[in-house]
Amino acid sequence: MAFRKAVKGTALVGGGAIATVFGLSQFSQYRNKHGTLGHVQAAEAVTVPIKNDYPTREEQISALKTISEFDVLVIGGGATGCGCALDAVTRGLKTALLERYDFSSGTSSRSTKLIHGGVRYLQKAIMKLDVEQYKMVKEALEERANLLEIAPHLSAPLPIMLPVYKWWQLPYYWLGIKLYDLVAGSQCLKSSYVLSKSRALEHFPMLRKDELVGAIVYYDGMHNDARMNLAIALTAARYGAATANYTEVLGLLKTTDAATGKQRVRGVRCRDVLTGQEFDVKAKCVINATGPFTDSVRKMDDQEVPNICQPSAGVHIVMPGYYSPDNMGLLDPATSDGRVIFFLPWEKMTIAGTTDSPTDVTSHPIPTEEDINFILNEVRNYLGGDVEVRRGDVLAAWSGIRPLVTDPNSKDTQSISRNHVVTISDSGLVTIAGGKWTTYRAMAQDTIDAAIQAHGLKAGSSKTIGLQLQGAEDWSPTLYIRLAQDYGLESEVAQHLASTYGGKAFDVAKIAQVTGKRWPIVGKRLVSEFPYIEAEVVYGVKEYARTAVDMISRRTRLAFLNVQAAEEALPRIVDIMGKELNWTEQKKKEELEDARRFLYYEMGYKVKSDQLTDSSEISLRPADIERYKKRFHMFDKDKKGFITILDVQRVLESISVQIAENTLHDILNEVDLNKNGQVELNEFLQV
Repeated sequence: MAFRKAVKGTALVGGGAIATVFGLSQFSQYRNKHGTLGHVQAAEAVTVPIKNDYPTREEQISALKTISEFDVLVIGGGATGCGCALDAVTRGLKTALLERYDFSSGTSSRSTKLIHGGVRYLQKAIMKLDVEQYKMVKEALEERANLLEIAPHLSAPLPIMLPVYKWWQLPYYWLGIKLYDLVAGSQCLKSSYVLSKSRALEHFPMLRKDELVGAIVYYDGMHNDARMNLAIALTAARYGAATANYTEVLGLLKTTDAATGKQRVRGVRCRDVLTGQEFDVKAKCVINATGPFTDSVRKMDDQEVPNICQPSAGVHIVMPGYYSPDNMGLLDPATSDGRVIFFLPWEKMTIAGTTDSPTDVTSHPIPTEEDINFILNEVRNYLGGDVEVRRGDVLAAWSGIRPLVTDPNSKDTQSISRNHVVTISDSGLVTIAGGKWTTYRAMAQDTIDAAIQAHGLKAGSSKTIGLQLQGAEDWSPTLYIRLAQDYGLESEVAQHLASTYGGKAFDVAKIAQVTGKRWPIVGKRLVSEFPYIEAEVVYGVKEYARTAVDMISRRTRLAFLNVQAAEEALPRIVDIMGKELNWTEQKKKEELEDARRFLYYEMGYKVKSDQLTDSSEISLRPADIERYKKRFHMFDKDKKGFITILDVQRVLESISVQIAENTLHDILNEVDLNKNGQVELNEFLQV
């Protein structure tokens, strides 16, 4: 009782005035404006017919070549670009979208996986009386509610714990979180609450107990970001947008306006990356939605234009699921250098991040050992002493480039905007930059509104609030039961398919191969530890996957969950894709090499192997170390820096020795001291 009285009593002092200014003034307005989000109403508002399926990539390329002129052409296949395409096409505009690589191949697949308003932004808005930041949080919370409704199979509310280690922080954080609830208004997912020390440890037993006072729990959303991005793209394609991945924009097409004599952007010159063929795509309006590459497209329009993008790298790591509870995340609101760290359950693993440091713009960002160790150290600060946080437990690591922007229309062009910015050049190029994943729909709406006004396009208002995305139509929380019953899938596999494909999961189950076992009847796994099945590779090709990297990182999320498991699955994935796409043996070899290079540099293999030094405490003579190193390299022919079960099987086959796969797993598990699924040189020498 004393605990709760301390919280409530202190929070009341001065709290009411702040709540009135930042919450109540908007609360009734919000309820009146967006009482409930009805997807039925949204679907009825869209007059554009939706197809049962989407065209093949070849058909999309053909449409891009043959349609004389589009109303809107979007450059960029991330969340914002695909959102722009969906917003435009559902207004009845003839729409095209071009993406140089794969949908969601950049920043949109490398997020923290949260759908949130931003607790830290609300804190800054209050402390600095920053109305713009407050509006950004409010908009993001509205969009959070919409996103959770339009893709319930890919997203869900998540309770997040904020542990408190000083008594004075309890009322401070409690007030801030309650304001967060208040700003959300009727779309508050669930009211936040306070936990005593004992209850906090019940929910999160891994927490450091020393000096723990209590905890505050609030709710935000979580999603599968790459699959969400893909769902937006596929939905746009079903409504009639000509969307094509692996189609690179080489330059902008311009014509001279007869009335003004000015140059106007009227399309792009592009290249099909897969065939090398170049062609023109003409459009009344071209939209630049390229995230970190915003300035490169703007300079295609005007070489003299100043840069507005301020790229910032955010590194995340993935650790085994036992580091966090299955259904609760953790927020560290004040790290050693002032940053915010999230520690979240995701896909039965634990994701931790992110960092925030200046970087150069690149298509292939690489996580650094410094950032990985920073995150690990922050995790150690919050977990109990009986939980050993080990570098070897990092199963994957990646870096995403956040495209922060300076507003070129602002008087203070040096100040970085946390909100999104829409600009229109003298030649009519529309650029959307900045913002965050959660607000992609609002960003798209603002962009298309600006495009319609600037180019005189005939279209109505946005129709995307409440508009269900691919897979949401026939999804229900119990859909996985039907999958298991009707097709004989493992329960874990059925749950995975339902939460990945929604109502389209039945299409995947229909093509799943018979296992030849009593149970499961169908659904051969790609790797034993994860519920991804071979049928998903076949279906992924239909979803426009064209490389092995597409499959391991964005159609499935194996590369983001466990790079070693992804590497094990690669040969089979390449074989299946090879059959579907008629790859030659040389092409299959190239895909394997490209995918392994991607895992090595972009998903954390390299920084891991760089740690393999001789500094471990190994009681061997130098001559013995050299001898055992040679034996290690006999297994590690690919020079990865570690040994997997596939390496052992290959060596055993070469000497005609057969050992059951289960037995091999047991043997490797004993040797694998840090339990990360791979045997590294220092472990090999220690054993």
